[in-house]
Amino acid sequence: MDSGGSTDMTLAFELEALRRFADPNAVFNDARQWTEYVGVVSEQPTYVVTNFTRKHRVRQDFFSGPRGVEESLQNIKDQFETDRHVFVGTDEDDEALAESADWEFLSVEDAAEAAGWRIADGEEEPAEATEQRDDWP
Repeated sequence: MDSGGSTDMTLAFELEALRRFADPNAVFNDARQWTEYVGVVSEQPTYVVTNFTRKHRVRQDFFSGPRGVEESLQNIKDQFETDRHVFVGTDEDDEALAESADWEFLSVEDAAEAAGWRIADGEEEPAEATEQRDDWP
């Protein structure tokens, strides 16, 4: 992905966008080469994000926690002061959230094409896989 030559960027993936990639861990590892901070935001409960990132060995610098996406983006922008803040999402609603929080928006397809990331061929994870809690002791 061309970041204009600057690595002074915060990159946030909406969970549903991250689920679209064939190898979310590889996406994060690659993004770390040209961003300062990378993480996941979602309207889903925290444990759903945690389960997904653990399963795919994604090490994130931030996540939305119990907040909604728009509030999370605003808080992340305040906390991580970089030249650019880019939100990778899936649809017009995500684009509107990015605009409202004063972030650049990039569709998951455009991000994949620009960075050379592979979109998964199959369907998304079954709903029951995302509802299981493996974060219990």
